[in-house]
Amino acid sequence: MLQILLVATHLGEFWPFSIYPMFSKGGRTWTRALVRDVEAVSDSLAWQSVSLNQLKGSPVALPDYGLDQVDYANFVYKTRNWDDMRIQGLRDLFKEENLRNKKWLAMIVRGYLNDADSVVALATPLFILTGDSTFKNPNLPEAAYYNLTVK
Repeated sequence: MLQILLVATHLGEFWPFSIYPMFSKGGRTWTRALVRDVEAVSDSLAWQSVSLNQLKGSPVALPDYGLDQVDYANFVYKTRNWDDMRIQGLRDLFKEENLRNKKWLAMIVRGYLNDADSVVALATPLFILTGDSTFKNPNLPEAAYYNLTVK
C-alpha cells in the first residue's frame, strides 16, 4: 500500500519502479560519443583505442560550435553503416566552416562491466575530420564501418 501511495504522489516515480536508466538498466553496456581536438597529437597516437583517462588531445565543446552534444552522440552511436552519405552527414553536422584549420577526432565510447565487476570505458577513434578531408581509423577493419560493433 505504501508503494502505491508513493508512486501516486510522485508522478509514477518511486525508485523500485523508476523509468530512469540509472535505476532500471544498471550493469548494461552503454555507448556515447566524444570529439577531441588532436591538432598537436600524432596520427599514430590519435588512432589508438584508450581508456577515458588516457584520451589524447583536448575536448571540443560542441555547443561553442552550435552543435548539440546529444544530437552528435545519437548520430554517431546509432549509425551502424558508415557509407559516404553518413560520413558527409557527420561533416554537415559539424558544419564545414567549423572544421577549417581543425583536426578533430570523432570517437565512440563503450562502457561495460568486466568479469571482475569493474567498469571499463573504452574510447575507439572512428574518424579524423579536417577542413577538407575525413580519414577512417586505419586500425579498424573496413568491415567495422559497415556493421559497427566496436568493442
